[in-house]
This record gives sequence, C-alpha cells and structure tokens, in this order.
Amino acid sequence: MSQLAPDMVDRLKELGLRLVDQRNARVLVPALGNESGFWFGGGNLVQDHDGKILACGRFRNPGDARTGTGSGERGLEFAIFAGSSPDAEFTKALSFSKNDLSANEEVVSIEGASLLPSETNSSGWELFVSTEKRVSYPKPLINFQKPGTGVWSIDRIKGNDGIDSLSPNTIETVASSRKGDTLHVKDPVAFRINASSTELAYCHHPFSWASSNTGLNRQTGTSEDFELVSENVLPRGNSWDIACSRLTERLPVPKIGPFSDIPAISLYFYDGAECLRPLDENPQAAKRPRGYSCEELGGLAWGWDHEFPKLSKISIDFPLFLSPHSTGCSRYASAVFLDDGSLLGAWQQAQDDGSQPLVSNHLGKSEVTRILGA
Repeated sequence: MSQLAPDMVDRLKELGLRLVDQRNARVLVPALGNESGFWFGGGNLVQDHDGKILACGRFRNPGDARTGTGSGERGLEFAIFAGSSPDAEFTKALSFSKNDLSANEEVVSIEGASLLPSETNSSGWELFVSTEKRVSYPKPLINFQKPGTGVWSIDRIKGNDGIDSLSPNTIETVASSRKGDTLHVKDPVAFRINASSTELAYCHHPFSWASSNTGLNRQTGTSEDFELVSENVLPRGNSWDIACSRLTERLPVPKIGPFSDIPAISLYFYDGAECLRPLDENPQAAKRPRGYSCEELGGLAWGWDHEFPKLSKISIDFPLFLSPHSTGCSRYASAVFLDDGSLLGAWQQAQDDGSQPLVSNHLGKSEVTRILGA
C-alpha cells in the first residue's frame, strides 16, 4: 500500500478530532434511561434527497449478552430520527420492535444498523440491521451456548418510496456464519465506493466472544447476493485495540487543497478495546481508559479508494476519541458531508451517569476547508 505524506495524515487526524469533539457535542437522541446499560446509537447518518438529515440506531436497555434475555431487555428497538438541520430537534420517523423484525425467526435482541440510499431509485432505501435470533449454535459448539441466547446475523430490508416504505415483509438475511471463529455477525456498515458494487463491512465475534473483528462482504452487478471478501479487513492492533477492531464508518475525503492532487481516499472510523471484560489496574500506574466490550474507544484509519479494502490505521498506540465522562467510552462514530459542504458527526458517548446517548457535532464548510488545507 503506497503511503500518504505525514502532513496529510495529520490533517485527517485533525479533521477527525475536530469532528468528534467530545466537549462541544450535543445530545441528538437521549437513551431511555440515565444509568449504565442504556444506549442509543450503533447506526449512521444520511442526508435524504429532500435535505432532511436521518440518524438511525437502536435503543438498548440493560442486559448481558453472556447470560441471555433473562438478565434484561437489551436491544429492544431500531429507530430512525429525522431533523431539518444539524442544530434542529430530531424526532422519531420510523421504528421497528424485536417482534417487527421477527418475520422469519424470533429476534432476541437488536444491535447495529446501516441505512443506505438506493443506487437506482432516488426514493429507494436499503436498511441493514443486525439481530440476535433464537437459533442454536452449530452442533459441535452447542454446549457453549447460554440459555436465552441466540446467534447474530445481518438482514436487509428494502423500501421503494421513502423511509416509510421500509417494510419487514422484505426482510432477508445477507450476512451470517456457522463457523465457530466468526459465528456472530453484526453491526453492518454499508457503502458504495463505485457504482457497480455495494460494500458491507461488519463486526464478527467467535462463539467464545473472545474478540471483535471486521469482515467484509460485497454485492456486485445485478446480483442480489453478498459474497465474502475478507474476514479481517481491519486487523486488531497490539495496544489499545488488541481485543477489538470494529469499523463503524467510511467517509470520502473531499478534493480540497493537497487532497485534490492525489487519487481519491477515504477516512475510516473504528472502535477498539484492550480487553473484552474490565481489567484490574495497578493503583500506582498511570490510569487510562482501556476500553472493553460495550465501553469501546474510538480510532481512525485511512485508505486509497482504488486499493480498498487495504486500510492503514492512524491511531496506533492510543485511541483518538475518548469521552471525558465515566469509562471514556466513545464508539459507533458516523459522519456525513451535507449538501452545503459542512460535516456532521454523531457517536455514542459515555455520560457521568453511565448512559450512552447519541451525541453530535457539526463543522462548517470553512472549517473543513481550513483543516484539509485549501
């Protein structure tokens, strides 16, 4: 993979830090409770053809995936919120319950999702949503399945006439696994680098929940099927992201300043964690957020569009995005360039009370231009 000049990498890093500004963020969608275990997020931002900004995600209430639904409701509702501008109030425009998404199999919990405009229909939408279905583990692994738990997979829902036309009647599974090392497939991130294909990145976990990794499927041409490209497009690092490396967003970098003279590149947001469960720290050591399952931290990578899925991480030794509150959790970052050239970002941010609402921050076009060096 050919390299990017260090000063240009620094510009990408500054853009990410200015966008995911932890102290200037405002709450876009509150969680349903003000304590640990209550979240909203795990989705993406999109601007509709009529200018409306859409933010999707799932409401999550307390629960523990290791012990099943008996310990809490967990992911209970997928929702799309709409706003007329980055500073407007966002109101719920569409939602699906676990029962709504149980068209083919009973859904135990809802996790990440991705909303993608249709390539061929200006009013059409595709929604990719991950759910835990009440499905048994493969027979050789069945003894490791906890009561009340299932297996995660990703479904696609289509609508041909606005987001209101998205219907669970169209639901079909597009990413799943029966292999022990990639058994749980969730948290889709759908995007198009070129018009001939749809990329579907996702997080996968082994049956043991010992790590989180990023896989990639691709749909090409007129085929409706997604084919496996790679089970590891964003390898886990050796430091802060050694246990988890989960892609959450691809952001095309505009042709501004020095970026106008090079091939197209994209910025990638991802989540990382040092461990899956909290670790004890030496009380005499320097304290730092370490990140763990459900309390991940945020990082950045970049890649040439023509070389995708080759990616290069920017945050090597430490995460870039940390909440100033609680565990430091800052995850599921999403970003979109709006029609006016400004940049809107949103992410789940840990609060002092332990909850994780969806928060956002907006950069004007002039600030984006300054950072990228016009």
